[in-house]
Amino acid sequence: MTRTRSLLVAAALCAPALPSLAAEPSREPPRPVKAARAEVPGGGALVPASVLAGRRATVSTRIAAQVRAVHVREGTRVRTGDLLVSLASDDVRGGLRAAEAALAAASAHERRIRALLAEEAATPAELDQAVAQRAQAEGAVSAARTTLSYAELRAPFAGTVQARRVEPGDLVGPGQPLVELEGDGLELQASLSPTEARGLAVGTALRFEAADAHGTAVVTALAEGGDPLSRRRALRARVTAVQGELRSGGFARLALPQASGGGVWVPGTALVSRGDLDGVFVAREGRAELRWVSLGERVGDRVRVRAGLRADEVVVDAPGALREGAAVEVTP
Repeated sequence: MTRTRSLLVAAALCAPALPSLAAEPSREPPRPVKAARAEVPGGGALVPASVLAGRRATVSTRIAAQVRAVHVREGTRVRTGDLLVSLASDDVRGGLRAAEAALAAASAHERRIRALLAEEAATPAELDQAVAQRAQAEGAVSAARTTLSYAELRAPFAGTVQARRVEPGDLVGPGQPLVELEGDGLELQASLSPTEARGLAVGTALRFEAADAHGTAVVTALAEGGDPLSRRRALRARVTAVQGELRSGGFARLALPQASGGGVWVPGTALVSRGDLDGVFVAREGRAELRWVSLGERVGDRVRVRAGLRADEVVVDAPGALREGAAVEVTP
């Protein structure tokens, strides 16, 4: 009994101190925090997309030759037909001159045989042979001229040079990339699940968002069969209207009007990582409530939260060293 009474007395002495410890955080001034609202994209799910040039070309040659001159650099604007790269072509020009000389000789021989045939001094078979020789020489000249054209590489369309792969003096071979060119138009490419692709067709207008731009794109291609393993379908959409700066190589989010991907989107800066867990601080009744969540894809500066967060809940952006249960004051 004495031991039991002592324990009860010790507990009674400690009891008054507990409320003061629990109430201590309330005496701290609320910490001003910047907040963001968990958003559901209007009109359906947002899916990640890559921003690419609508027209792209890797310029190469069909002959083995030495690079004589490169007329462009990265960022150079070119028009259709502008000269990009010149290759050494002395041997090709020599072959062309030889083919032209052979054509002249074959044409002269054909004329002589025709004259002799008119005087019955030649046979029709000899004329047929002369005609065939002249036609063969014409083909050799045409082939030599085509080969010569491979020594001067020109822009197939107007655009911007993205990469210059060779320098003067380099020895290049058939099919080797020399210059990479991108046209002015942009398109968005995305991979969709069957649910996300439902209701879409070529010609459908879609809204998109990027880090510094937003606008509209029209679907130009939608793979019917899809990937046999993932069952996903490839979508391409041409950008028709844009506000802001949109560049090739960036990322965007396509809004699918009739699909619902579930979840909400929050800024990536609002995430808190503890080991293998990801969470956000939710501003709730003046307190910071740590909420563990399941994340989806990341697009630009925003992350999709698949589960653990409801639409319109306010999360703390850039929480830093914020503690759970700390008093917070949301600033505009």
